[in-house]
Amino acid sequence: MRLAKYLAHAGVASRRASEQLVFAGRVTVGDEVVRDPARDVDGSEGIAVDGEPVRAAGGRRAVYLVNKPAGVVSTASDTHGRPTVVELVTSARRLYPVGRLDADSTGLILLTDDGELAHHLTHPSFEVPRTYIAKVRRPPVREGALRALREGVELDDGRTAPAKARRLAPDEIEIVIHEGRKRQVRRMCEAVGHPVAALKRVAFGTLRLGTLAEGQARRLSEAEIDRLRRAASGAATVRDMRSALRRR
Repeated sequence: MRLAKYLAHAGVASRRASEQLVFAGRVTVGDEVVRDPARDVDGSEGIAVDGEPVRAAGGRRAVYLVNKPAGVVSTASDTHGRPTVVELVTSARRLYPVGRLDADSTGLILLTDDGELAHHLTHPSFEVPRTYIAKVRRPPVREGALRALREGVELDDGRTAPAKARRLAPDEIEIVIHEGRKRQVRRMCEAVGHPVAALKRVAFGTLRLGTLAEGQARRLSEAEIDRLRRAASGAATVRDMRSALRRR
């Protein structure tokens, strides 16, 4: 197995981040600093990151669905002492959030020790959809604002990809995006004249929040994890087909 893939499977980081760790000279195989992420390894050589041994992930993969409350930060730790999503799950594994929800937002966030899966779910190239319910100010939301969201909104870091958007109530919008820019949904709504009063993520890929209570978590089944992985792979395949058609 390639070194970067081994690190990702061990839950060290995503495949891309693992490659960067190797390039930076922070990974040793045996007593040798290795800078080639394609180096073949099987785990018996003694692999370490920053001097800490890396052990291959054994047994069943761990992925938890969490209903994040407001005020909880989407990090593994916080220097300001704020509560984190990792503290909402009781597990002996080192879990990391899959992407982020800003502290004021609520709803579905995933925690896992599977770095490769996290990469597939969050990298924009895989186009895994996230669904949000936004309670907005300055109602009613009119068709022009919805059309702008569907066509893509110009933000300070570039134009967004087209979103799916529909009005649920005069002051409530369901928005589906597949990008993960910082506070993206809030900035999109602001750009079309409707600042967000409250934001909740209700779906991620094939998963829905359902009736899980706020602050609670549940571990996903292997079948649910496999569906998530297939959804990411399927989205990537569709994207590649579109790119090929555009090149013709």
